Amino acid sequence: MSRVRRLKLVLWILAGLATAVACSRFMFGLGSTTNLTDATPWGLWIGFDVMSGVALAAGGFIVTATVYVFRLEKFHAVVRPAVLTAFLGYAAVVVGLLFDLGLPWNIWHMIVFWNPHSALFEVGWCVMLYLTVLALEFFPVPAEEFGALARIRAFLLRFRFPLVLAGIGLSTLHQSSLGSLYLIMPYRLHPLWYTPLLPLMFLVSAIGLGLMMVIFESHFTAYLYRRQPETAVLERLAAAGRWVLILYLALRFGDLAARGRLPELIFGGWQAALFWVELGMMAVAPALIFSWPRLRASRPGQFMAAGLGITGVVLNRIDVGGLAHMTRGAVYVPSWTEVALTAGIVAGAALAFLFFVEHFKVWEERPADPGADPVRLPELDRVGATWLGAPHVAARTVYSLAFIVATALGFALLTPHPAAGRGVERETAQRARGGDILRIDGNLNGFGTSFPHQKHIEMWGGKASCPRCHHLNLPRDQASGCYQCHRQMYTISDAFGHDWHAAPDGGKLSCGECHPRGQARAAATAKPCAKCHRDLVPASAIYKVASYDARGYVDAMHQLCVGCHRQEAPKRGKPDMARCAWCHKDVRGFVDIAGKPGAEWSAGRVILPAVR
Repeated sequence: MSRVRRLKLVLWILAGLATAVACSRFMFGLGSTTNLTDATPWGLWIGFDVMSGVALAAGGFIVTATVYVFRLEKFHAVVRPAVLTAFLGYAAVVVGLLFDLGLPWNIWHMIVFWNPHSALFEVGWCVMLYLTVLALEFFPVPAEEFGALARIRAFLLRFRFPLVLAGIGLSTLHQSSLGSLYLIMPYRLHPLWYTPLLPLMFLVSAIGLGLMMVIFESHFTAYLYRRQPETAVLERLAAAGRWVLILYLALRFGDLAARGRLPELIFGGWQAALFWVELGMMAVAPALIFSWPRLRASRPGQFMAAGLGITGVVLNRIDVGGLAHMTRGAVYVPSWTEVALTAGIVAGAALAFLFFVEHFKVWEERPADPGADPVRLPELDRVGATWLGAPHVAARTVYSLAFIVATALGFALLTPHPAAGRGVERETAQRARGGDILRIDGNLNGFGTSFPHQKHIEMWGGKASCPRCHHLNLPRDQASGCYQCHRQMYTISDAFGHDWHAAPDGGKLSCGECHPRGQARAAATAKPCAKCHRDLVPASAIYKVASYDARGYVDAMHQLCVGCHRQEAPKRGKPDMARCAWCHKDVRGFVDIAGKPGAEWSAGRVILPAVR
């Protein structure tokens, strides 16, 4: 098996594993797939997928500016791969952002609901527009293979220079604005990383990273496809990258000296050690290698320096994005699902890159697909000696099988149910009902509340009070847990289970057993559920079941608790009972500077009142 096919096999396995995690994330929310909390809301997906992904794609605007603005045609051989890498990098950023957003279906809101005072608004618009520019810049490459697209290709080539200028402007803006996002947290980000020059630091490091990414991509693909890299051209890029890295080092140490933070380099604890590791890999080692002419001109020297520099810049973005934050004792370690999803996004981008270079003229000479050689003999599976078809078909068979097996393995490794497995009503699932204290985490974010279950039972008159909260029971059950009907985190779920009732392996009920003949088959005309399940709705339930469309778990949990507290607050003379801080006593963000509860739940969302 060739190097390319071995790599593709690994990438398809990672993509399959990530597919299972993605299904869990979109079905059950962030809490089922991440270790993020209110104290550490930005984790691996922001630090790597977004912050690092944008920086890794910086080679696109740098190389296009070099060739089309400064007219240095000797770098033309690396333009198309650089633009393709940038396009796929930004596409991966958008995909990663969809996973990180709590409500990903609202990603379009920034296009309509403008907040021009926000740096994140500017970043979002620039990334969206630059991704469009990159698509238009790269479109002429695949269009070469289709005669029907010749006119569109000619039109885009006519406007190449304006597109390049737009790309340079947009990329410069958001590369620096990513650093601006952290200017509002001077007391959270460690002093070795926090600086008013963060936007400039991010921009300069992105330029250096863009040059090193072009070098790394050229050498790595040359190794895969056994072709000659553009070593002479890359040597000139390395020479330019040396001065960019030296400028970055001067800015970094000059800023620390100006702010009086140089002692932190020695007495800064583990953060100081992390700083030296990051800076050594990011700038010091690559600058030294690129300054040595013999190493700068050699393939091992270029590859080593570029690899170290890329790793260092990624570590820098992860440090600024969360690792170097002053979290007041909060500890965040990415879950395996976060790592798997990140690896899957990178694998998807890499597979797309390999597809484009094999099917279109991204390089001067298109590489031959090692699995498409018609001269080769049929390939047999090593285990069962089974013929897998022609060579080009055999590879697809192996990739498909690896993807399916990896996806199945991912589902097997996931928690069976996000509620029972991640702590929501955990005590309810593990021991007999009627215990003393229940830990309820309605948002699956680690900041739940301790619910005095036994105290509420005694307060409302013993076991007879259970229907006040448990207003619906599953068949042959009493006091069913909330998550058993409210199965989705945010969206409506079917508590009735119509498909199960009609399925042969379920209730095996015919339509006529519930729906009268001659009438439309609808919920309004169906037989009441209580006709079959007499104990489904408790007689003393205070919440009447008007529909079996169960609202999302987050809304249901908050509505149940806050609704009751809101009714009881006037009777007990405790007006703060309906506020978040009444139950979430350990969440400091819900208390304003006056020491009073500072947040109120209403209609499924948290509303922060203005601080006077």
